[in-house]
Parts: sequence; C-alpha cells; structure tokens
Amino acid sequence: MAGCVTSVELSVSCRSLPHRDLGSKSDPLCVVLQDVGGGCWAEVDRTERIKNCQAPEFCKKLVVDYYFEKVQKLKFAVYDIDNETFDLSDDDYLGGIECTLGQVVSSSVFTRPLELKQGKPAGKGTITISAEEIKDTRVLYLEIEARNLDKKDLFGKSDPFLEFYKQSDAGTWQLVYRSEVIKNNLNPCWRKFSVPLQTFCGGDFNKPVKVLCVDHDSNGSHDLIGAFETNLTQLQKAGDGSAVEFECIHPEKKQKKKSYKNSGIIRVKSCKIETEYSFLDYVMGGCQINFTVGIDFTGSNGDPKSPDSLHYISPDGTNEYLIAIWSVGSVVQDYDTDKLFPVFGFGARVPPSWQVSHEFALNFNPSNPYCQGIQGIVDAYRQILPQIQLYGPTNFSPIINHVARFAAHSAQQGTASQYFILLIITDGEITDLDQTRQAIVNASKLPVSIIIVGVGEADFKAMEFLDGDDGVLKSLAGEPAARDIVQFVPFRQFKNAPREVLSQTVLAEVPKQLVSYYKLQGWPPVKPPEIQKV
Repeated sequence: MAGCVTSVELSVSCRSLPHRDLGSKSDPLCVVLQDVGGGCWAEVDRTERIKNCQAPEFCKKLVVDYYFEKVQKLKFAVYDIDNETFDLSDDDYLGGIECTLGQVVSSSVFTRPLELKQGKPAGKGTITISAEEIKDTRVLYLEIEARNLDKKDLFGKSDPFLEFYKQSDAGTWQLVYRSEVIKNNLNPCWRKFSVPLQTFCGGDFNKPVKVLCVDHDSNGSHDLIGAFETNLTQLQKAGDGSAVEFECIHPEKKQKKKSYKNSGIIRVKSCKIETEYSFLDYVMGGCQINFTVGIDFTGSNGDPKSPDSLHYISPDGTNEYLIAIWSVGSVVQDYDTDKLFPVFGFGARVPPSWQVSHEFALNFNPSNPYCQGIQGIVDAYRQILPQIQLYGPTNFSPIINHVARFAAHSAQQGTASQYFILLIITDGEITDLDQTRQAIVNASKLPVSIIIVGVGEADFKAMEFLDGDDGVLKSLAGEPAARDIVQFVPFRQFKNAPREVLSQTVLAEVPKQLVSYYKLQGWPPVKPPEIQKV
C-alpha cells in the first residue's frame, strides 16, 4: 500500500458485442485483471451483468489503485454470463484487451477493438474506458419513489427503473447509477441506494444530473417513461419528513400534446451525505492488525523425514508451509506493532499425553503461544516437527473459534482498534465441514478475516466452497454469513511465481473485509482523518 498514489475509477462501455446466445442478445459483464508477475493475472474488480445487450454501458465502476512508479498491466475481459456462478471459466468469452493503467489515465477516452486472442478481432466489438481519480471519500444515500407513472405495457402496468447520469466537462452524459426494476407498478418505491459522491457529481453540488425513468423490457428494448434534470443542491432539500418532487417529462409527448402535463412524479424522500473511510484511514487511525497462524499437522502430509512429505524441509531450508508463512507474514507484520504472533498446530498427537489436539501452541506454551516475528514462527515450526506425531482428523473449527473469542472480546470495546487475520495452511480435505461453516458464519459478525492456503495436490473443493465467492456461505441451519471473510488459494498456482504474488493474491480481499466490518458496525477510525471539503 505504501507507494499507492491514488485510486482511479474506470467507467466501461462496449459496442457491437458478438451474439453468443441463441435467439437473444448476449448478457455481458466486464472484469479487470492485473498482471501480478510470473504470467499470473489477479482479478481486481468486475462490473454487473447486463441482460440482452450488445452495447452495454456498465453502471458499476471498476476501482483500481494507481501506482505512478509501476507499469500496471491490465486485462479487460468481457464475458456472456449464462449462469449464477462467480467463476468465469464456464462463460462465453466475448473479447478483451490488454493495456496499461498509464495508457488509460493519460487518455480522456480510451477506445480499442476487442480481441478474442492477440491479433484476432472479436467481430466489430469495441470497448471504451474512461478514468477518474477518486479524491472525495463521501457517499450519497438516496431514497426515491414515484407515483402516477405512465402505463407503457399492453397487458400490464409499467416495469419502471431509474438511471442517473452526470454531465461530463465535455458536455456528454455518463451513467452513474441504475436502480433495480420494480415489476408491474405505476407507484414504485425503490430500495435505498448509495453512490460515491465522486461518481455522482465529481463532488460538485451544482453539476447537472439527468434522471431517466424507464420501462424495462426483457428483450432489452426499454421505453422511456420520462426524464428531468436536477443537481445535488436541489436533491439535498429532501429529508426530515419533507420530500422533493420532480415532474417526469417525456419530450415527444410534450411536443405533440398541448394538454400534456407529465408522465408521473418522482419523489426524493431523503438525501444524505456520509464519509466513507478507507483501509488506510483505519490503519493510520490506530487500528492494530493481529496475525494468527494455524498449521495442519495431519498424517496425510506424510512423514516429515521423507522427501515427498509436505512437511519435509528441503536442503535450502524451505517447504510450502514455510513459504506461505513467509509470504503472508512478511506483509502483515508491518501492521502489528508488537510483532508477537500466536501460532497453533492441529491434527497431531502431542506430548506428554499423546492425545490428538486441534489447537496446540507451536511453542508448547498454551498460556503464552506467541512467537517473536515471522522468524520466531519459522523457528518454532522447525523445532516442533520432530516432537509430534502427525495424525488426524483435519478440524478447522477449534482454531477459528479460538481467534473468534479474542475478536469478540475486542469488539465489545465498540471501537475500530483491533482486527484479526487467521492464516490456515492445510494439505486438504476438511473433516468438520459443518462445524467450520458455523464457525465462519459466527466469525463473519466479528473483526476477523480468514486466509486458507492449500498446499500439495489434493482436491480443494471444500475450501472453494468456504470462500464465499460463488455466493453467500450459509451454516448448516441456513444462517448466511454477515460478510465474505474467507479467501482460499491453492499454493500450486503460485509455485513458479515470485513470492510476493502469493501474498498479493491472498491479502487482496483483507482491506475490503476490514472496511466492510467497521462500516457494518458504523464505527469510524479511532482517530478519523481530517475531512477536506471539495
């Protein structure tokens, strides 16, 4: 994070996308990936999916950290999404481009032909990207309803949704927000929504904003109900029980009919502006990050004395467990002032009783399980290997619950002062999946992130299930996780990549997870930054 100059927000639109669906247009989504070295690309962000559309203007902005001193290679990839899975490998590829972030930020509008692979164009498809620096961290919250909208459908009422556009300095209109569709309703009340102030109006309260009310058609040929122009200064008059009302005007109807009044009324019920804090705001404001490690000592790892064991320490002094500890720990330790890290093993028989333990201190001192620095963890690991008997089963829940107890105690203070990262390194299949699901759901309400690194060649399906990317993780009883707190990566994907690639990938979600927890609680940083009003 140290060299990050600023974050930029990328607006993406496409034209003339190829058809991939029989009998209908494609359902496109755009993802941006960043080159992290060693031929590896890591996903940074993705847009929403737009149904039945060959010329999408994506509403969700892609946010990328900008480092002036680095050449940041980006890949923009457009897919036709025909299922609900997060994974894009089972979706049709509509084309993409590779470029640098520097090229995008130095062009006011960056348009390129889409390619299926280098030198092979994706029909006439193009992608257009424009960048804007994020200078303002305030967020706008709006509640909007409408009444007496025009009926647009032959066999029912309209299916209205809203679109907000801001006027660019060049005078063009750029989409900043698209609401959900409310079916068959001429008096809709849309969900409360939020838009970063920077996105909505560039922080300029008098910048023109155009609002369209549109009737949704499933084939993508939506009909305009009406529109109006306003600005944030006018919208801010809403609140404290008094709404601001705007007439929804259809320009063609207004021209044709003398008696035309409007096509409905849009009512802004409330308009609030709040400050959104970043990961650095919390860290620089006094939040300590506590790092705990859990190491899998089950029998499936193989005898540590045997060269084919995952716990075998090679002549150069490393193995996959040690590389994972070094990679992740070396980044996290900078955010922990005392550099004392509790480290636990699980799945082994330990002296003196030789009972199987799923939560034993690596230094054999349960009342003080701390190792001094990353080197201290490595030393404790090397010392304990000859002293324990690898066994089983592979239970994660005890160590997750252990960290969760500390996090719960810290959360009772009601301040953003402590956050906990648990790194679990494991060789495979989990035995207590149901208990682990419950432990993660419980921990999702606490200041905790869990990173699981899978070593060896096992099938890690269960780990991918715990990583909530494919949808919200639920406990056996059906209780959903309050937020996604698990990041799983298989070590084998990074075997030949530079070590920092592993740490960048596994830690990429942590800043978002930390901010999402404190936002959920409504807790500002212990020492909030000075707010600079634009």
